[in-house]
Amino acid sequence: MGKLLYGGRDRSFDIDDRLLAHLRIVIMNKLRRSEPFMYHHVDANLTTSLWIHPSVPLVLHFYGSRAPMLNPAWIEELMRGANSAQGLYLTPEPPRAAVNGTPVPLPL
Repeated sequence: MGKLLYGGRDRSFDIDDRLLAHLRIVIMNKLRRSEPFMYHHVDANLTTSLWIHPSVPLVLHFYGSRAPMLNPAWIEELMRGANSAQGLYLTPEPPRAAVNGTPVPLPL
């Protein structure tokens, strides 16, 4: 289980390492292009909405010892959300894209 810290140590969110690895790619690409976006973190019955902006400190902690294989289809789906007017909601992982019936691995 990883952790996303936003705007200081008082805002932290527990996120599965695998999901956090995919989220990191989306955040990195959006901020690299200076494109702030809304991220909605849903935990039990509580939704917290964060305006992800380059000027706000952001730290991602991974507690697992191995880098997960990334699923390009999931990254695309999360990126679509980050690019939308509604903002980014975390979604379940879709099936991996396949080439000749074999999942395409993308190392972290």
